[in-house]
Amino acid sequence: MRLLKKAGNTIQILSFPDEDVEKGGYLIIEDRKAQKALIAQVIDIQFANVPGVMEELLRQPAAEDSTSGEDVDPLDIMSHILYIQDARLLVCKIYGTVTENGLGLENSWLPSRTHSRISRLPTESLVELAKIAKGRPISLGTTQESSPILIDASELDGKLNLITGKKGTGKSHLSKLLVLGLVEHGATVVVLDLNGEYINLGLTADGQENEYCNRVHVLSPGKNFKATLYQTDLFVIIRMLTYALDLPGTSAREFQHIWQFLQEKGMLTLHELGEAIKRWQCNQHVRDAMFSRYYTLVHSGFFTDNMAEAVNLEGLLRKTDSNGGGAVIINLSDTSPTDRQMVVEYVLAKLQEILSQWKIRAAFLFAEEAHLYLRETYWDDIVTRMRHFGLFTTFITNQPNTIHENIYRQADNIFMLNFVNEHDLEIVSKAARVDAETAVSLVRDLPAHHCLVLGKVVKDFPIIARIRSLNIKTMGQTRFFWNTSQ
Repeated sequence: MRLLKKAGNTIQILSFPDEDVEKGGYLIIEDRKAQKALIAQVIDIQFANVPGVMEELLRQPAAEDSTSGEDVDPLDIMSHILYIQDARLLVCKIYGTVTENGLGLENSWLPSRTHSRISRLPTESLVELAKIAKGRPISLGTTQESSPILIDASELDGKLNLITGKKGTGKSHLSKLLVLGLVEHGATVVVLDLNGEYINLGLTADGQENEYCNRVHVLSPGKNFKATLYQTDLFVIIRMLTYALDLPGTSAREFQHIWQFLQEKGMLTLHELGEAIKRWQCNQHVRDAMFSRYYTLVHSGFFTDNMAEAVNLEGLLRKTDSNGGGAVIINLSDTSPTDRQMVVEYVLAKLQEILSQWKIRAAFLFAEEAHLYLRETYWDDIVTRMRHFGLFTTFITNQPNTIHENIYRQADNIFMLNFVNEHDLEIVSKAARVDAETAVSLVRDLPAHHCLVLGKVVKDFPIIARIRSLNIKTMGQTRFFWNTSQ
């Protein structure tokens, strides 16, 4: 390989047919005279535009069609011409410099063309050099060279993460892997499970209990997940009524007075709430607005007056935290859109309350297709405010246009699976952790279950990983009409 050109953080290298180079792989450019080296990633492979190659290519078919017989080439010139025709141009992005002091981010110096030696840098060596996956390792799978790739769970702590890719590429599978990896290291994880894909994390593929069985708690609203008004704070219920059920401000103020009146009397139940709304002296339109929301609460099946049916979410999270971590799965698969929003508002409000009072250390929130149940203002809440309370969010989506642009720009870690749609590629290219050219070029060609990892978990060195399989009872597969094996 030969150094051809450098412009900014882009470097072009000439490569010959017998040199094994893969798109997404890393190269090290060692300047023996300067005694330092550049680390660059191959983001595109093209044919080298050598002067005269086009004429040779155009001349060849004409010569073959018009003549017959044997070619006499005593100097073996043709083999050299063919070798040059197959020469490749490697377009690379520079990500760091290796000096005697170790790995740094400087890339402003220019290596020598005559004194530089270019060779492949195995991802395993890069991982060791950059000190990736020190501390609390989570195994993602393997690199392009089939060596293991690990990330550090600590680099997800306090961070905003994003998993995105088109349908069927393995987003939920990767998400489950991260959830179990965090649980293994003692973290408390809450999953907003839109399609019931996480409910069997405690079972092996053949339906047997696995090592996570007692640490995975599945809560299905209206079934084994109910709450009483008594254990629900006023600010939680007001958030539910305002944001999930669109209760007007005037009606919300009257509802607040009713709630406080019943609380003082020790009569805070669903039945007494309904009776109090009937008797309350207020405008008829205000009463009607409160009544319609009250009946929504009742018919959701999420609230109950029976304390034996109620689940103490705070107690469950505290127990999970003190027992060495676990996952609380909120199964939203059988809930209506309105009830889903109510439950999510309740869970997030309770999390904020518990975390703000330091009743648990922190929690990791995994939100599948969050745009379907999170209100607009929550995007900024989760990105800015919630992390100060100790709630660290991972968004999972196959519709990148539904994620606000500031999520991409502020995300600490992004796991990108395959995209081919130009509009989707344009959106994901806004990720702050990598330049647009790298994201678009590498993500477009990723096979299924391969992921481009960006961000602090890989020390800002984009790495392609083949996601490993999990021995758990999978859910969320596409359901087919015809059996493909028949």
